[in-house]
Amino acid sequence: MRSWSSPEVPTLDGSTPVLRVHDSATDALVESAPSDTARLYVCGITPYDATHLGHAATYLAFDLLQRQWLDRGLDVVYTQNVTDVDDPLLERATATGEDWVELAERETQLFRDDMTALRMLAPAHYIGAVESIDLVVDLVERLGDHVYRVDDDLYFDVHAADSFGSVSGFDEATMRSLFGERGGDPDRPGKKHPLDCLVWQAPREGEPSWDSKLGPGRPGWHIECAAIAHHHLGATFDVQGGGSDLVFPHHEMSAAEAQVATGEPFARAYVHAGMVGFDGEKMSKSKGNLVLVSRLREAGHDPMAIRLALLAHHYREDWEWFDADLTAAEQRLERWRAAVARKSTPPADALVAEVREALANDLDAPAALAAVDRWASAEGNDEGAATVATALDALLGIAL
Repeated sequence: MRSWSSPEVPTLDGSTPVLRVHDSATDALVESAPSDTARLYVCGITPYDATHLGHAATYLAFDLLQRQWLDRGLDVVYTQNVTDVDDPLLERATATGEDWVELAERETQLFRDDMTALRMLAPAHYIGAVESIDLVVDLVERLGDHVYRVDDDLYFDVHAADSFGSVSGFDEATMRSLFGERGGDPDRPGKKHPLDCLVWQAPREGEPSWDSKLGPGRPGWHIECAAIAHHHLGATFDVQGGGSDLVFPHHEMSAAEAQVATGEPFARAYVHAGMVGFDGEKMSKSKGNLVLVSRLREAGHDPMAIRLALLAHHYREDWEWFDADLTAAEQRLERWRAAVARKSTPPADALVAEVREALANDLDAPAALAAVDRWASAEGNDEGAATVATALDALLGIAL
């Protein structure tokens, strides 16, 4: 699947601290210090509707992470999936009378357009579920006797992984409750355990399926990401990322499947972005309480202001969107642009160091923005504006 075009990331002089980022599995800050190549997997969209600000906030968190790694001189291999066949997509296509393939292609392209406008770094591997069916089949086969049949569907025995439960830290009662709320089927008759997850779904009437060594069908959600990540990043990679609603079941299940298949841990750190609310509830496609990036762009709002509005909140924070967020971001962007246009500006070195330190401290974008605000409001006689503009581009992705 085609990705989008990445913006060029400038190179800065000087050194940057090692990144410390919050790992959900240990509930602690851990160092992410690969020696040469950093490997990142972020779970992508199910393309049945447009990109909302909750999506954008999540992908922005991992954009910052990549920029911090790049500033340290690391090569970055970033992989993101597209769940271009799944129940929500098929249900939306049925409800609207649209071909599911055309729906997925249109919404995936809109996502690419939004990511390009927001200057998000593109994944090196942007991979759809449909094009990964052979990878899924191979990984299911590697699970061996830990896969069993319920009717014509195949399930994975999650307790075959001695690591199961280590990503979320939830007890079994919490897992079972969340599993039912988030696409699982804990009460299906014939399963060995309520938490066992579907890895291969046999054909349903009117739904797409593919022939395979497992029989006709299509991939389960969790195994899709495990297979794509393993193929493109190897048995153990640096960071598994996504929204906090993916901690369980999605990331827990994917990690368990990969660990049983490979004998190795799935990821060194599990990093999760908070949820964005609107009208008092979490922003979600199912609820329809969405603020769409594309609609904001169509209304004439500068994508850099949208990006700044998101950066004003720490990535792990749950927060609610208000129109005033965008107004404040537009005013901040105007102040910054006016500051770099001045002939007299404060020196840049101290600011660059402060922004680097903020990002190394669990991607603390609000602290970085506050540092730039102080710089922009100060007077000076040094020609630091060009350096600041370059640093904001490289580290925060803001083009002034």
